[in-house]
Amino acid sequence: MKNTNKELVKRYYDEIWNKQNREAIDELLDDDITFRGTLNIETQGKKEFEEYMTNILTAIPNLYHGIEMMVEENGIIAVRAVYNGTHKGKLFNYEPTNNRIKYNGASFFRFKDGKISNIWVLGDLISLYEQLEQKK
Repeated sequence: MKNTNKELVKRYYDEIWNKQNREAIDELLDDDITFRGTLNIETQGKKEFEEYMTNILTAIPNLYHGIEMMVEENGIIAVRAVYNGTHKGKLFNYEPTNNRIKYNGASFFRFKDGKISNIWVLGDLISLYEQLEQKK
């Protein structure tokens, strides 16, 4: 049975990010997946996406993506999400702080042949950076 686009997005967050199931990358993402993120990241293809995922999860190993709202229009899905976890590894220029972080973002998904082909993420970097700069 073919997944709906909304089901693909839910599984993207749950399987790939929350369960850190790398095998789901092949199942859910198009071979030429394009990922663009606020964190000045752009990846092309599954291999680059997985490298990005590894970098993020090295810094925040318990990173959780929660869907707060999902809207679909003209074949595009927009998601308001909340991200939270513990900063345990180097993230950009920030050394590990052990700070618990929580920030919001919005993601936009496009699809091709029953898979996710494009993801564009806009995160609240000011909130994230403020939490990474806080000393315990």
